[in-house]
Amino acid sequence: MEDELPLALGTAAAGPAPPPGEFIRAELEKRGWGQAELAKVIGRPLPTVNEIIQGKRAILPEMAVALGAAFGTGALVWLQRESAYRLSLVEQNDPETHARARLYGLAPVKDMERRGWIAPTRRARELDAELCRFFRVASLEEAPRLEASARQPGSAEEFTAAQRAWLFRAAQLAATVPARPFEPGRFEAGLSGLRALAGAADGVPRVPGALAELGVRFVVVEPLPRTRLDGAAFWLREDQPTIALSLRYDRIDWFWHTLAHELSHVRHGDRRSLDANLVGESRVEPAGEVEARAEREGAAFLIPPERLRSFILRTRPFYAKEKLVGFARRHAVHPGIVSGQLQHLKELGWDAHRDLLVKVREPLTRAAPTDGWGRAPLPLPPPPDAPFSP
Repeated sequence: MEDELPLALGTAAAGPAPPPGEFIRAELEKRGWGQAELAKVIGRPLPTVNEIIQGKRAILPEMAVALGAAFGTGALVWLQRESAYRLSLVEQNDPETHARARLYGLAPVKDMERRGWIAPTRRARELDAELCRFFRVASLEEAPRLEASARQPGSAEEFTAAQRAWLFRAAQLAATVPARPFEPGRFEAGLSGLRALAGAADGVPRVPGALAELGVRFVVVEPLPRTRLDGAAFWLREDQPTIALSLRYDRIDWFWHTLAHELSHVRHGDRRSLDANLVGESRVEPAGEVEARAEREGAAFLIPPERLRSFILRTRPFYAKEKLVGFARRHAVHPGIVSGQLQHLKELGWDAHRDLLVKVREPLTRAAPTDGWGRAPLPLPPPPDAPFSP
């Protein structure tokens, strides 16, 4: 029986599909029934049957079951015919939705609006203009460029949409930071002075100024949801290295470990590095020699690895707080940094000596250009033809 009732899945372009009422009329004619007989068979009022046949009333699941039982076709065929008919009456071309879907795939739009990075919009063309302004491109057909120098890699396509947006926001902040021109020799010579700030918690807010003296711009950008970003190192121009941190964890050990990791990238002139899951229980082992080198050098910048190994051999498995504090004092680092490195090496549990892991976000964000945590964002970036400038 069902083979005699083809499904006419029409589209708007091909014209409306036949209404289900036409198929009902064919079934009635085949059986010699009228609408009144069908109403009696399925136990529905005659006006209801008439409205369905005329297409004035949709076939709902209960009615589809009744028609399927009456005609021996099953319910699904009537729901399909109803859906095909209703769909054929709707305009199939929806360029606005298509355009918005494309733009939402290019950037984390709602998060960017929430943070004030782009203005809220209603139409796709308005959103397109906002994203072009944010990514500093004339058209989103272009690959957004993080760096201004033509000698540097031009594409950030290897990053997710949220990671790329975070990086560009960091670059916008960094462009406002005054810093000396970068000179590798002065940078190397000044690292020991920067390292001296790791001895106490009050050294943290002095880091942005110390880095500016070494020619490195420093900014803080709250991470976007689900990115697990820790930090990044990149260059706005040949003499403008930048370090951006997310402060995903508000802990002194996280701050110094991530900063030291990014300093290694600057030291070696790595053009762009985006680092996620550097620390914490979700930590992922570094991929590639560049990241492995930054991990080794970052840890050694704070505590010589051979001395930390010696301390571990002499102390494990009982890491009493006074021993950690004494070791930290001998090596001029905050004891929270020692505790953090021991956690990193799985010598300590994540809950051990929590009082040593002092918070640094509040003093640091008062000292460094910051986006996030409810702080008023900077004005939206200039049009695409205006380059970054300090």
